[in-house]
Amino acid sequence: DQSVYDALVRLVQDFSMSVPLISGQGNFGSVDGDPPAAMRYTETKLGRISQFLTEDLEKNTVNFRSNYDETEKEPEVLPSQYPNILVNGAGGIAVGMATSIPPHNLGEIINATIAYINNKEITIAQLMKHVPGPDFPTGGVIIGKDIIKQGYNKGRGSFKIRGEIDVEEKSGREKLIIKSIPYQVNKSLLIEKIAQLVRDKKIEGIRDLRDESNREGIRVVIELRKGVEPETVRRQLYKLTNIESSFSFNTLAIVENKPKILNLKEFINEFLKFREDTVIKRVKFDLKKAEERANVLIGLAVSVENIDEVIKIIKNSKDTETAKKNLANKKWKIKKSIKIINLIEKKKKLILYSLSSSQINAILELKLQKLTAYGISEIESEISNLSKLIIEYNKIINSKKALYNLIINELEKIKDKFSSPRKTKIIDAVL
Repeated sequence: DQSVYDALVRLVQDFSMSVPLISGQGNFGSVDGDPPAAMRYTETKLGRISQFLTEDLEKNTVNFRSNYDETEKEPEVLPSQYPNILVNGAGGIAVGMATSIPPHNLGEIINATIAYINNKEITIAQLMKHVPGPDFPTGGVIIGKDIIKQGYNKGRGSFKIRGEIDVEEKSGREKLIIKSIPYQVNKSLLIEKIAQLVRDKKIEGIRDLRDESNREGIRVVIELRKGVEPETVRRQLYKLTNIESSFSFNTLAIVENKPKILNLKEFINEFLKFREDTVIKRVKFDLKKAEERANVLIGLAVSVENIDEVIKIIKNSKDTETAKKNLANKKWKIKKSIKIINLIEKKKKLILYSLSSSQINAILELKLQKLTAYGISEIESEISNLSKLIIEYNKIINSKKALYNLIINELEKIKDKFSSPRKTKIIDAVL
């Protein structure tokens, strides 16, 4: 269970995840490398955005498989409504394979996905106008746009990322302020390393070093001696500590059960193919439910119109099965009900109507309160709404344009709720 807990803890950490998928209460570790509290002291629940990873699981949108001891079923994948693999990134090793996908900004990835949906011929360079590069939760500065371009085109590459170091002056003394650190760098170990370099006189000119970080962000203050050039110390820090580190692009993912290195456009294309499939499955599920309900309501409308005959047949039947048989054999007049039937079945010339078994079951379970004028108008209102839904569902199934509009609307809804400004800056060359 410890490995499961470690994975869960990471999903809570806002310094590990671009968009944390789990909301936690308690101590879940820190950017200083502090360990999380034992699992008995913490509480978790799905984060708000996780709704858009798990929604529609019950609508046959994805395949299920047996769990490890075949006592339950689990989804093979989640019916994600946004490309989480790009937003939160991924890293790991397996049998002779490794993957390293950096995290990205949610709003930028959604913008690129929508741009791809609107123009399948879009180039990677054009996609990069929406996604200029990775966006790490700890901020920092990425050096080299060309290397990012290579990573997005070939799926491989390595770029340097630096923490931000600003210069402040107070009372004639200058200070270096570390405002952000590279992704997955331990702040506490970084400060220890700087202190060790000062003790070993590998970096000279530092008078004091203290950590003033708080909930608002990282702030490590390096006070300099008078006359020391801040730029010299800054360059030494970049050279001798992991305030400047490397991040490798190795965008390996599983596509149709096979490992494949994908470029940025291929990632978005694979997500869109998956999303089309899951949305169509969901809409077909909803369509079937709507048609089943509409069918029941038509049966109720027919029975209400012929209520005296229905009651007579039920009253004269010796048991339920006989009543079902007698109701099924009867041809029912539908002078008033034809309007309701036309909304779903389009049978304008029909005069007599035969009830199905599901309709008969609904009639036998009908409550007397449904026979009031209000109850009948309720049936008419519900079936009218269902007819609109059925038309809309069929439109989505039969029209790529309607399907893509639905996918875009869902993506924009997620962007409006959860997107945040970019944290990581990108520069062309070393300053």
